[in-house]
Amino acid sequence: MTTYILALLVIITLLLLVLIFRKPTVDISSLKEDNARLRERLAERLGTLTQNAIELKNISGDIANFKNLLMGNKQARGSFGERQLEDLVSDIMPPETYAFQYVLENGVRPDCIIRLPYPPGDMIIDSKFPLESFNCMQKDSSNEVYCKQFEADVKKHIDAIAEKYIIPGKTAESAMMFIASESIFEELHRNFPSIVDYANRKKVFIVSPSTLWATLNTIRAVLSDIKIKHVANKIKHELDLLLTDLSRLNDRAENLQKHFSQTTTDIEQIQTSVDKITPRAEKISDMNFED
Repeated sequence: MTTYILALLVIITLLLLVLIFRKPTVDISSLKEDNARLRERLAERLGTLTQNAIELKNISGDIANFKNLLMGNKQARGSFGERQLEDLVSDIMPPETYAFQYVLENGVRPDCIIRLPYPPGDMIIDSKFPLESFNCMQKDSSNEVYCKQFEADVKKHIDAIAEKYIIPGKTAESAMMFIASESIFEELHRNFPSIVDYANRKKVFIVSPSTLWATLNTIRAVLSDIKIKHVANKIKHELDLLLTDLSRLNDRAENLQKHFSQTTTDIEQIQTSVDKITPRAEKISDMNFED
């Protein structure tokens, strides 16, 4: 038994020695080539990622500059809001139904006027907004002074819109205050419902890009319906005139038919007279007047 175990150990040892001193079967040169290609691919990917990172950094810088421009320049903010409003209106409404920077009879120049038949009358859209107070409030939302100032500034702007752009007998009984930011629109409705209620009482409707889009599409549909009804009324009026002319033509045709009937009767009577006269004339012609 011991001899058997010793023989088994010797065999195992010999096998281990064979495995240790056997030449490797792996092609080292092939592995080096694969590693080189892998390093090249990794270098390319790293270069692409680096370029993307640089582009993202540039885009972030542009966004930051754009934000600073809008936040710091009141005129730039106004131009941005007006441009967004113009794009929305011109994309949805027919050209003859709106105008930008149109001077009203009271001398004011609203950002946009939607032309509607009276009633309800032309609808005015204002694209300005007191963003300075909003920015101050966002920096320190716990400061009650900033919140109250923001609320007061928005209500003051609502009063100005209602006073300048709602003209009895000339414009619609309401106007729209366009806010170019969905987040500010959401902030108003979520945390300042009193401002929204105040605007509704003043008949100044607060709209964002999405809600204005829906509102303009509704107005366009109403205008199309009005136009269709107007055309239908014109068609009905022309049909009524046509029916009147047809009735008059029918009366004249009946009169002409009567004339034709009378003429036919007269011709028949004349023919009867001719038929009676002709034999008498022949008899007279046949008479001998000689001695």
